[in-house]
Amino acid sequence: MSQGTIKMYDFYLGDFIEFTKKTISQDPKPLDITEDLAKRYRLNLNRRISAKSKKEYKRSTQKVYLVALRSFLKWLSILRGIDTLNHEKIALGRSEGRIPKFLDAQSVFRLLSVQNTNKRSGIRDKAILEVLFSTGLRVSEAVSLNKKDFTPQAIERGEFSVIGKGRKVRTVFLSASAKKSLRRYIAIRKDEFIPLFIRYSGKSMDKEDLEGNSLRLTPRSIERMVKKYALNAGIDSDISPHTLRHSYATDLLSSGADLRSVQELLGHSSVSTTQIYTHITNPRLKEVHEKFHNK
Repeated sequence: MSQGTIKMYDFYLGDFIEFTKKTISQDPKPLDITEDLAKRYRLNLNRRISAKSKKEYKRSTQKVYLVALRSFLKWLSILRGIDTLNHEKIALGRSEGRIPKFLDAQSVFRLLSVQNTNKRSGIRDKAILEVLFSTGLRVSEAVSLNKKDFTPQAIERGEFSVIGKGRKVRTVFLSASAKKSLRRYIAIRKDEFIPLFIRYSGKSMDKEDLEGNSLRLTPRSIERMVKKYALNAGIDSDISPHTLRHSYATDLLSSGADLRSVQELLGHSSVSTTQIYTHITNPRLKEVHEKFHNK
């Protein structure tokens, strides 16, 4: 699994261990995990208030904590041979329905037009945004890209492979405008550093770092950048890099792409994940409404 996934599992399981210490024992053992303890933990999650939103945890948030616990129990039983609570006893419940937040074509155009391309950071930022919207990359996938994979010939070819969730490899494609922005950005890079997207401000580069990896942009820095340009573009929405991924999928489906193809382009392991977009992009539903209810 990716380091990000490992980090989050560590966080979720650490939370459960802390709850167990406060609830039953300062030195909990696998056999202490009972169905009653699991129910109490689930109730605790249900009553928690998010420090960020000041609201109760969403059902989807509660679910990821419980999924981590189920995985841990399964690991204890199958791989370690420890007789503990059956993981199937952890009921997950349903997640609330969610509507993906996306930008319409006009908003995307505005977002991609407010960079100051007289500055190298502006040239870089435009290239990042163009690549995100052209490919539907996750922000973690974008920051992991390396400059050596974007030679003039590779950019002209307009496609490249990326390793996504679950170490799955998929092919993504560059639009004409993304190619143009990437060419301009690569042209101003006179260094030999490995990362494709590097920072131009902040703390100094590590002295022992000869490859420039300490300059690689982080997901958080791209999130801040997207929010800044959304504000500059007058987009009244709390958007993130993932909003561009949603916008990419929505644009494809609205233009007539089939669901299976969009699933592959996004790197979803299940088509059910891709289906969250269909109710807002189904042209047939609009035609039915206009034909039978447009009075």
